[in-house]
Amino acid sequence: MKVAIPVIDDSLRIAKNAGHTPFFAIFNIGGGMFKTITLEELRANPKMAGHEVDEEEHSGKHVCEHDADDMEHIKSHDLMSEAIKDCEYLVIKSACKNTANSMKEFGIKMKKYNGEKTNAKEALGEISGKL
Repeated sequence: MKVAIPVIDDSLRIAKNAGHTPFFAIFNIGGGMFKTITLEELRANPKMAGHEVDEEEHSGKHVCEHDADDMEHIKSHDLMSEAIKDCEYLVIKSACKNTANSMKEFGIKMKKYNGEKTNAKEALGEISGKL
């Protein structure tokens, strides 16, 4: 099973807001008695191409102020979903309603991570049994 987690860089530090992450860490979780978690790649988030990422600016609760009529903004979320459409899950700290709606349209399930781990692989190890 493929799982995407929004990360800041190749250190695999989890991004606080899925919609503003520069990268997605793509993991493969192998089945069996002992699950294996393998990092396959880092994928750029096309929604953020050409944008600076300021983690502090997007910490805390994020409220998306865009409404259903803002098609350009909604399409930008679809770019993000398209980039990870081969993943079954997107594990997040937080995401706006447009991210959630877009992932749903692409058949990607979202799983909120509330734990203390900051490393994506460690966090995935903690919750992989719940996916």
